[in-house]
Formats: sequence, structure tokens, C-alpha cells
Amino acid sequence: MIKTRALASALITVAALLGAGAAPAAAQSSAAATSCYGGAKNLNYRYQVGPREYGPFTTSSRCGDINMRLTTEDGGFLYACVVFIDHTDKCNHDNTYSLHGTPWATVATDVRDGTRFVLRVGPYDTDAQNVDFKLAY
Repeated sequence: MIKTRALASALITVAALLGAGAAPAAAQSSAAATSCYGGAKNLNYRYQVGPREYGPFTTSSRCGDINMRLTTEDGGFLYACVVFIDHTDKCNHDNTYSLHGTPWATVATDVRDGTRFVLRVGPYDTDAQNVDFKLAY
């Protein structure tokens, strides 16, 4: 009988935790990503020698990060970085670029709301002639 009560008590505790928000955290994370990406801007990159800048943009509470994804199939890859224009004229991450393709990827993380920035984009190679991409921030 004691084992049955202990088991019942454990099951009630687990049910209470699930009902109190343990399971919805994953749903909240998914909803936040949907909200962030749902407000993404559509942009276009045409090949040029050297990087091209887009913006300025201002972050909001919609996204905690600055995210990018290419939407042109077989459009190659793009290098990208973020320049926080009120503080510097250099790229984040010690003035380095990160490589981006079709999956969503972070260009800058944990960016404060109201931060002004430009996105600096360059080609990975000459396959990046005319590339559509999305920017979520």
C-alpha cells in the first residue's frame, strides 16, 4: 500500500509540474521562433566584389538574436556579419564573418532591444549572383 501511495504521489507531482509550465516551455520557445521569423524582412543580394551593407535596422523584443537564412535554392552561400553602428564600424565577433545558407542561423546573439545595426553581406563564391534571403531581428 505504501508503494502504491508513493507512486500515486509521484504521478500527481509529475502531472502538476507538466501542468504548471514544464511542457509549455518548449511550446513557448517554438512560438517565439515563429513570431521572430514571421516578422522577417525579405532582402536580395546581387554579386559584387566586396561586402554590401543593408540597413540600418533596429532590434525589437520580437527576436533575441539577429538571424538570417537564404531563400534562393542553389544560390550558393553568403558571408554575413552585424555592425552595431552606434558603437563601432567593425563586424561583431572580432570583425569576422559567418557563413550562411538556407537554414536559419544566428548572425548575432543576445542583442538588446533598440540596438541599431547594419547587416554586412558578401559572397562565398561567384555562385552567389542573385540571392534572396530573410533577416529576422
